Amino acid sequence: MAEYVLHCMAQSGHSYKVALMLELCGADWEPRWVDFFNGETRGEAFRSALNEMGEVPVLDHNGELFTQSAVILDYLTEQFGHFGWKGSKERREILRWTIFDNQKVSGMIGPLRFLRTLKKTGENEVTRFLDGRIRAALAILDKHLGEAQFAIGATPTTADFSLCSYLYYDGEFGVDLNEYPHITTWLDRIKALPGWKHPYDLMPGHPLPDAA
Repeated sequence: MAEYVLHCMAQSGHSYKVALMLELCGADWEPRWVDFFNGETRGEAFRSALNEMGEVPVLDHNGELFTQSAVILDYLTEQFGHFGWKGSKERREILRWTIFDNQKVSGMIGPLRFLRTLKKTGENEVTRFLDGRIRAALAILDKHLGEAQFAIGATPTTADFSLCSYLYYDGEFGVDLNEYPHITTWLDRIKALPGWKHPYDLMPGHPLPDAA
């Protein structure tokens, strides 16, 4: 078995944050598919053995379990010494942008994509609300990236991996990223990092059976 086992699924942007970090760090890791769409995370077996919160990702490092992508990214920075901070000020900046992502970017795109692409609910008050919140957050991020190559400066950090994750599911959440040119340029910079892979190429579970 690999040193790191990531319980994940290809459709999870939060899982992708961790999978991308592991891949770019050259970790000895393997993905373990979680059948979210058939209720695996809601089952007692998953919650008692892996994560009481009933969520992916879950990282197993030699038998020690870690949950919540932000926590896992912080842990992997300590393990590998890559994509982290130089001093306490940078660490706080990484935390600041990671929280912004979890609340305003991933935290909004994930549900909107689920409704529009996976559940196919059609447009309603919820999708319109999420769409507006996402566009506002992307405008903030685009302006910020017009002044810096990466989230906190000239080099990539875990803040970038958190912020970028759901944006690589382009076309699946109904917002044209070409409206945000600094974001698209930044996404290209991340794609140019040695070892980068798309979430569907990095984790199992795509395509879903009804999309095959």
